Amino acid sequence: MAKFLITLPGRADGGRGARPDFPGFVTDLRQAFGPFDHLAQIGRAVEIAAFHGALVPFDPEGEESLVVTAGLLRQSRRLRAVAGFHPGIATPVYAAKVSASLQRFSGDRLDWRLVVDLDPAVARAQGDFLEGADRYARAEEFLTVAKGVWSEEGYTYEGRFYQVLAGGFQSPLAGRPFPRIHLSGTSKEALELSARHADVHVFDPEDDIEAARLPGVAYGLRLPVLARDDDGEAWEAARRLWVRGGGTAQTLPDPDPRTRLWPGFAPSGWAGALRPGSGSFRAGLVGSFETVAAGIRDYIDRGVGVFFLEAAPYIEETYRLGERLLPLLAKETTHVR
Repeated sequence: MAKFLITLPGRADGGRGARPDFPGFVTDLRQAFGPFDHLAQIGRAVEIAAFHGALVPFDPEGEESLVVTAGLLRQSRRLRAVAGFHPGIATPVYAAKVSASLQRFSGDRLDWRLVVDLDPAVARAQGDFLEGADRYARAEEFLTVAKGVWSEEGYTYEGRFYQVLAGGFQSPLAGRPFPRIHLSGTSKEALELSARHADVHVFDPEDDIEAARLPGVAYGLRLPVLARDDDGEAWEAARRLWVRGGGTAQTLPDPDPRTRLWPGFAPSGWAGALRPGSGSFRAGLVGSFETVAAGIRDYIDRGVGVFFLEAAPYIEETYRLGERLLPLLAKETTHVR
């Protein structure tokens, strides 16, 4: 069966301020609605709407994803969470120890989404000055060492980026399942890394999925969606998002006639977060629930088995997609690789 996850905002306030916009007659006198509450509500919506899990993306200007993921896992009983981070945040031994602790406390519901190829300016702001193929060489060692200390007592490793002498976990951290690894990228280095380490390789809608050759690796897809009762209502909502982002009705882009993808989504799934012409918009599906479901079935037929859906406003759209879209896809099978 295909699996569907919701991508959460990279920041605990969804980029709109820590407190909600209460109506004028409501006062939050004790400021009880804290920065995490918005994400907690989304996580609860993901569980109620019967999604398979949630992705907490790496956001260089947001909260640390592993910390946010820990909070989501703590306040839920069934939610599976994918934490997005890059190898420069810590040593692989420390990342593995934090993750083994989270597996123990959550009943093994943690996955990793390793972000390898950062924009150089973003990477340097994070204290990471590696570039090019070195990023993938380090990621290779990072995953090798993390898996090694996780599964082998007395583990020793001597590499270019990391060294470990007689490491490895013992009780109570030993014996937990290693987080499932999600990787991405279409370069030769990215695909080779996934072939050796990934459980899921995540594509963008525009990528040539058929060209990848990754035996034994499931295919995933980051997919912005905007679904309503009929196509006209959906396109009116898309127009409003485009105008909110600074565009005009005259510059509203048309969907690709071949793929049915609309190139007007921001990376967060909310077009209002960016201005048209910035070059950062992404493609996704717009239309009725039946139209969007048909587009998803096309990807399932191409071998995609894991979908990271992006839609905003997050809480409302999570319930909407869970109630109206997922039932249309409940019986879909997939060529899981």
